[in-house]
Amino acid sequence: MSDPCFFGYGSLVNRATHVYGTARRARLRGWRRAWRYTGFRTGPFLTAVPCPESEIDGLVALVPGADWRALDEREMGYDRLPLGPELTVEGLAGAATQIYAVPADAAVDPPKKPPILLSYVDVVIQGYLREFGPEGAARFFATTDNWSAPVLDDRAKPCYPRHQILDDDERALVDAHLARLGVRIVTD
Repeated sequence: MSDPCFFGYGSLVNRATHVYGTARRARLRGWRRAWRYTGFRTGPFLTAVPCPESEIDGLVALVPGADWRALDEREMGYDRLPLGPELTVEGLAGAATQIYAVPADAAVDPPKKPPILLSYVDVVIQGYLREFGPEGAARFFATTDNWSAPVLDDRAKPCYPRHQILDDDERALVDAHLARLGVRIVTD
């Protein structure tokens, strides 16, 4: 395989949000996810952060012809970093893979934390449910930090640009995990 790959660990796990049809399930050791604020946008980014004791599930997909432009535009505000042997991909070995992560020096800690979009969380969890089942969705919540910000319930009028429609069971699962974490849901 000569085309490079990316490792998606958030919305890129939901195949309905992109055109990279070659995606395969993968696991990355030594990383966690976190909600991180930057000066690039009002709301938080979901990012990957190094953590030796952790591992996260995701998808690896080819970037045909090494044409990163569209993906780099989608992932604006992130750095693209190379991965090595810490990545295990189902049915694929040795592909040059990169991950998008918000640079640590770009992080800010606003005194009033703007909310995480529920439509964003929904998209991510729908992807995890489809790829890794309920256990994978539970692992997502367990390996994602910084749920201290409120979550804006924008389901009726989604703000996330790649939002998807969830069924009743998917919504109930998201809501149950957020409640278990003690996340405050706001409506405006």
